[in-house]
Parts: sequence; structure tokens; C-alpha cells
Amino acid sequence: QVQLVESGGGLVQPGESLTLSCVASGSDFWGYAMGWYRQAPGKQRELVGSILSRGATNYGDSVRGRFTVSRDNAKNTVYLQMNNLMPEDTAVYYCTHYGSGSWGQGTQVTVSS
Repeated sequence: QVQLVESGGGLVQPGESLTLSCVASGSDFWGYAMGWYRQAPGKQRELVGSILSRGATNYGDSVRGRFTVSRDNAKNTVYLQMNNLMPEDTAVYYCTHYGSGSWGQGTQVTVSS
């Protein structure tokens, strides 16, 4: 069983940056891929980005070049650095541990002027 806790969401203006964190506990963290997903009202959950245990990353088309996923295995933490945020990035952001299928509770990101 893996527990995931996201933090760092909030209200920002277009063009600003925000960093989300996801702390994992309860199981091996470093050996598994982690992912960030988001879900906006009325839309399906979509991949934002993922990171393998050794650091290789993959991104959704809508965020590639603006968002960066990273991890600190010593801290059991995965990060999502979001730059040049746009109103369409408004959503609840979730992290997931692919090995266990666990999800965090989500953190709200709102981009609005």
C-alpha cells in the first residue's frame, strides 16, 4: 500500500509558475515510475507527465515545453514544475504511483486573472 499526498496548488495568474509536490510513503518509491495527471470539470483525466525510476520523462502534448517532472528518491517525492501557466491548465492535479496503482487526493490549480 502506497500513500500519496500532493501539495502546492493554488490560484495564480496567467504566465506565472507553480510547483506541485507529491510525497509517497508506505512502499518502495525509487523503483517505480510516477505520474502526474489532471482533471478539469467536465473533462476526462489526462496525463500531464510521468517519470521513470531513473529519471526519463514523458509529457502530454498540451504541457510539453512548459512543465517539468522531476523526482528526489531520497525524499520519496516527485515534483511538477509548471511554467507559463494558462487558464486551460486549471484542474485538479493528481499524482500516481504506477507500481501500486495508488492515487493522491489531488490539489487544485486555478489559473485566472
